[in-house]
Amino acid sequence: MKVMFFEWSLAILLSIQLLVLASELEMIDYESQHVTCSKGLSNCTVKACAGIPIQKCPVDVKGLAVQPVLCCRQDTACRPCLHIRLDIQPRNDQTASYVSVCYTVPQLIMPLCKKLEFTVIPAAPDEQASSKQAWLSLLLESNALSFSSQVTVYACNLHSTVMLPSVDEVCSSASQGVVEECEVPSFSTLIDPERREVMLQVAIEEDSPYQLEMCLQHEHNGMCRTWKEKSLPLQSVTPCMCFQLWWDKGDERSRRSRSCPFRNNTELFQRNLWENVSVSVVRGQMNSGGAMLSWNLTAPCRVEAELWPCQRDAGLDKDRCRELGDIRQHLSNDIWREIDRGHWLMPGVFEDVKPGLDLCVMVKVKGKNSELGPFCPIDSRWWHWRWGLLVLVTLMLVGLAGICLYFLHGKLKRWAWEWHQKECDQLPIRGHVVLLSPPDVDNSVSELVCELGSSLRARGLSVSVDLWSRAELCSLGPLPWLHSQLQPLDSQGGRALLVLTQAAWKKAEDWGQQWDQHGQQRRDIAQGVEEEGEYKRLLQGLSSPYADVFSAALSCIKVDHQQGRAGKRFLLVHFEAHSAKPLSSERGLPELFQGLPLFHLPSQGQELLVQLAIGSKGPRAGVGG
Repeated sequence: MKVMFFEWSLAILLSIQLLVLASELEMIDYESQHVTCSKGLSNCTVKACAGIPIQKCPVDVKGLAVQPVLCCRQDTACRPCLHIRLDIQPRNDQTASYVSVCYTVPQLIMPLCKKLEFTVIPAAPDEQASSKQAWLSLLLESNALSFSSQVTVYACNLHSTVMLPSVDEVCSSASQGVVEECEVPSFSTLIDPERREVMLQVAIEEDSPYQLEMCLQHEHNGMCRTWKEKSLPLQSVTPCMCFQLWWDKGDERSRRSRSCPFRNNTELFQRNLWENVSVSVVRGQMNSGGAMLSWNLTAPCRVEAELWPCQRDAGLDKDRCRELGDIRQHLSNDIWREIDRGHWLMPGVFEDVKPGLDLCVMVKVKGKNSELGPFCPIDSRWWHWRWGLLVLVTLMLVGLAGICLYFLHGKLKRWAWEWHQKECDQLPIRGHVVLLSPPDVDNSVSELVCELGSSLRARGLSVSVDLWSRAELCSLGPLPWLHSQLQPLDSQGGRALLVLTQAAWKKAEDWGQQWDQHGQQRRDIAQGVEEEGEYKRLLQGLSSPYADVFSAALSCIKVDHQQGRAGKRFLLVHFEAHSAKPLSSERGLPELFQGLPLFHLPSQGQELLVQLAIGSKGPRAGVGG
C-alpha cells in the first residue's frame, strides 16, 4: 500500500511540474552554484562531471523534485535556474558517497551533469533504518537554461521534465525590473502640423550596450518591416499602423515593446485610410459559360465594407453607376492577406452577371458617409492600343537619337581634336631629350631623326642627337657619351627617345639572346652604366659590347627592367614611313622593349609632346643616370 501511494504521489508531482507556468517565480539570492543537505549528511559539495545519466547509483534515490526559480545577485540581474531536491536513502555501512544529476534541453547534443558528493554520518545503533532517509538540494544555474525552454532532469532511475516560463509571463509578474529580458525601449509620437509629419520619440538609455531596432507593421498580425526613420509623412499614417521596438541582443529572444499609437485617433487618420482604398476589376467567364466580374480590394488596413456591381451611365456622366439587383457582398475578416507593399488585399467575384453591359463595382466603407467608386475594368482594346502607341513612339525616339548621334559624331570628334591640339600647344615643355638613332641609319631615316630633333628643339626642349655629336662620340666613346647625356634627365627632367626600325627590332632580339647566354658578364657591364667610376674598368678586357650608342642604350633599358622602372626614361618612336617589324620575325615586340611607351609619327606627334611635357616636370624618385 505504501509503495502504491508513493508511486501515485510521484506521478501527480511529475504532472504538476510539466504544467509549470510562471505565475510569480521565487527569487533566490545566488552567488555560486551550491548544494545543501539534510541532517545525517555532511561535507556536501558539487562539481561538474562528464557523462550520461547513470541508472545504477551508490545510493537509493527515492524522490526527485524540480522547480523553476530566479537566481539573482543582490536582487538584480535575475536569470532562470532550477531548484532540484533529491530524497535519498544511504545504504548500510556507507560513508563517502555521491549522486549524479544530469539535465538536458533541446538545443544540447549531450546532457550536462553535476556530481553531488557527501559524507554519511553513521547512525546510532538504536536508530531505525528508516531514519537514514535524507535529502540533497541543488540550485542550478546554467547558460543553457533560458526562458520558454523545456528541461529534463535525470537522477539515477528518476527523471522530471519542466517547462520554464516565457519572457512575457515573467515580465508580466512582479519580476519585471530585475530580469534583463524585461527591459524594452519605450517611445511616444508627436504630430508636427507645420511639417505635416509624425515624429517618433524614443527614450534611449545612454548606457545601453545594445543597438536599438524598430519595425513598422499594419495591423497587429501584419508583417513587421524594418524602419530606420525618425518621422513619418502625415498622409501615410493610418489607424492600424503599429510599431515594435527592441534592443538587439544578438538573438531572437529579445523582448519587444508593441504599440499602435494611432488606433484611438481615428478621426485624424481615417481619411488617409479611405483615400488609399482601391479596387481592381476584371471581366471573366465562368466554367459554365456565364459572365463574371472578379475584383481585388486593397487597403492599408482591414476594413469593414460591402461591394456591389453597377451599370455605368452611357451618357456623359460616367460617375453615375446604377446598382444591379440586391447582390451586395460583405467583407469578412478571415480571407484578408497582406501583400508586399504593406497593404491588405481581399479578393472576390460577382457571378452570373449580365454580359454586354458596362459593369463596374461600388464600395461602401464603414464610417465613411459617401461611397467609393465606380471602379471599372480596363478596356482591353484601349489598353492594347495604348501599349502599341507607346512602343511606336519609343522606337521613333530611339531612331531619331541614333540619327542625331551619327551626324554629331564627326563634329564632336573634330571639336575634341581641336581642343586637344590647343591644349597641347599651350603645354609648357622644358627639360632634356636624348634622341638615339637605330644601328642601320640610312639617309632617309637620318633626315627624319634630324627633323624630329629640330622640331623638339623648336618646342623649347634641350635636344641631344647622336647624329649631331660625332666629335664627342669619337673622343669619349659610345658608353661615356650616353652616360653623360642620361645624367641630366634626373635633374632637368626629360626622356630618351629610341628610334624603332627593322634593324633596331632585330638588334634588340639578338642582344636579348646574347644577354641570356652571358648573363653575369652583361650584368656587370650594365652596372657600369649606372656607376660612373666603374665603367672604364668594366670595359677593359671585354669584347666590345657597345659597338654603337644603340647597344649601350639597350643595356640601360635592361637595367631599368631589372629595377622595375621600365618606361621611366626611355620611349620608342616609330616613323610610319618605314616598317618597324622585320618580315622574318614571328613574335611580337621584343621582350626588351615591352613596357616602353611607343609612339607612331607623325600621327601620334601630339601624344608624344604630351608625354614629354608630363615627363619634364622634374626629377623622378629612384631614377639614376
